[in-house]
Amino acid sequence: MKKIHPIKLDFVNARLDRWFKKNICHVPQSFIEKNIRKGKIKVNNKKQKSSYKLKKNDLVIVYDINFPNITLKKSPTYYKPSKKELHYSSSLFIENNDNFVVINKPAGIAVQSGTKSKKNILDILRDTKEFNLTSPYAVHRIDKDTTGILIVAKNRKYAQILTAQFRKRMINKTYLCIVKGELNKSKGTFIDDIVSFE
Repeated sequence: MKKIHPIKLDFVNARLDRWFKKNICHVPQSFIEKNIRKGKIKVNNKKQKSSYKLKKNDLVIVYDINFPNITLKKSPTYYKPSKKELHYSSSLFIENNDNFVVINKPAGIAVQSGTKSKKNILDILRDTKEFNLTSPYAVHRIDKDTTGILIVAKNRKYAQILTAQFRKRMINKTYLCIVKGELNKSKGTFIDDIVSFE
């Protein structure tokens, strides 16, 4: 039995051995070299050296490999969006390019999965055509019950760039809220005010 692994953009130009350790199992270098020699790890059906730099659209093929006394990397559990959720998600995109997207996050959905909330934006985006062969990376957060603009990176490089820009306040965030009634003053600060909704 063989498993075929398309190369995500995050691993373009990564060495084959490093890709294997990150995505299949963290094993000794000698173990990878041995299985490459035996033809159990191939790229596009051809033998390649462990130092081979992976390219876009490469397919890594892993044949039956015996992993004695080695714990395989467990695949993370993701929320599986319904067809309706995927169809609806196409209306959220404001900007979509090779490195990041800008979406209008709806209220009632968490940005990331948590103990109380499995349904989340990142897992829904993961299954969209806009994130084909890429992974979503959160660079900032918006509360579950808040709607607003959310930037999501498509690769580690831009996740780091955008996160740094938020940290250095090179990207400004503005919050707006709707109030019921009228405020007594045109300026001021609310300190420890309790707001209730009827």
